[in-house]
Amino acid sequence: MRGARVGVLSAIAALGLLGLTACGSGSSSGSVSAPPPDQEKAQAAGPRPNLVAQEVGTLGVVLTDQEGRTLYRFDKDTAKPAVSNCYGDCAQKWPPLLAAGKQLTFTGVDEKAIGTVTRKDGTKQVTVNGWPMYTFAKDTAPGQFNGQGQGGTWFAATPEGKKAQGTAPAGSQPPQSPKPVTSAPPANGNSGNDTGTGY
Repeated sequence: MRGARVGVLSAIAALGLLGLTACGSGSSSGSVSAPPPDQEKAQAAGPRPNLVAQEVGTLGVVLTDQEGRTLYRFDKDTAKPAVSNCYGDCAQKWPPLLAAGKQLTFTGVDEKAIGTVTRKDGTKQVTVNGWPMYTFAKDTAPGQFNGQGQGGTWFAATPEGKKAQGTAPAGSQPPQSPKPVTSAPPANGNSGNDTGTGY
């Protein structure tokens, strides 16, 4: 009898320990506070720019920033390696699109195509398939593309970082109904080093 009681008590004690272990393991797995891997990558990458692919005037689908300003690429820059050659007076007319302090947003752009290049002052300029991105000081409203074809070296950038076709009419106006593009194109940008003169 005594042996049977000891056996029953031992069994109850063992079951109690198992129950405590199960509860403990359940609570520890539920309290994991680490961010998901994708979120960790975004945090490690730091601030990123807003880029939107949309139809602009007669240019077709090109890149704009978060305020709807057309983005341009410069033929005197290079994509492989990414190098910006627009400084001083050039950068006054063609402000570089900088990455710092901007929220991660991509619409109609393949994220793999987006990167940055370090400028001489240490700031990070946004690139698309290696091509540094700029706005144009004379574009005073969303949807304008007065910089298209300027000096034979400046062109609105497509979502692949290529040159948009078409010319800028005098005093180009915003499209009546911008059409954002929702599907991201493949990241296969222009790999050549184009040449040209002037800015």
